[in-house]
Amino acid sequence: MELILSKPVVVALAVLGAGLSMLASFLQARNRISAATARGLNYAGYAFMAASMLLFALAGLWR
Repeated sequence: MELILSKPVVVALAVLGAGLSMLASFLQARNRISAATARGLNYAGYAFMAASMLLFALAGLWR
């Protein structure tokens, strides 16, 4: 449990989520992926960012 709530894991999830969202916008703007695929990448990115925020809050409550 300590590993999941550690700062590097929380930051990595946030960075991964932001990277996925940026990649979706970048690729869609250059017509490399469809709008549906970009939406899916955005949803995945937001899910990683939400998980990061949840773990951040839990780490604050449990420490």
